[in-house]
Amino acid sequence: MTAANQSGSTISNGAGTDQALAAEFERNRYNPCVGHILISQDERTRVWYIRLRPGERIGYHRHVLDYFWTCLMAGRAQSRINGGDPSERSYEAGETMHMTYASGEFMIHDLENTGTTDLAFMTVEVLESANKPLPLPEGIKPTGTIPDRLSFL
Repeated sequence: MTAANQSGSTISNGAGTDQALAAEFERNRYNPCVGHILISQDERTRVWYIRLRPGERIGYHRHVLDYFWTCLMAGRAQSRINGGDPSERSYEAGETMHMTYASGEFMIHDLENTGTTDLAFMTVEVLESANKPLPLPEGIKPTGTIPDRLSFL
């Protein structure tokens, strides 16, 4: 199962082969969409929203900016960082992590919900970081809201 989202990233059920993941990794090496939905953007920040149902996955994307994420709905997920093997962990609601990148540094990863409940995050990128922001694909504009599909009900 796959679905499109505002960022153009693919949300899938995680099914596929290592070859398919390798091909996706190459296609998305410079994908700047670090969430499903760009909620807000101003001269200082971009605010993204991610929500994954059990078995759903957000494809590879590239982090070059300093950012932090906060888990909004607890769950379990796995991520493949820089094309490596999957690493699985649990996330708690309210848990927050800050990431900083020096000039030229970056991280490419995916995120797959391996739990039995929905998993949601808010990610805030700092546009004034050591690296310049990657340009967003055409058509990616702040929505100002979280869509109904992603409501907390």
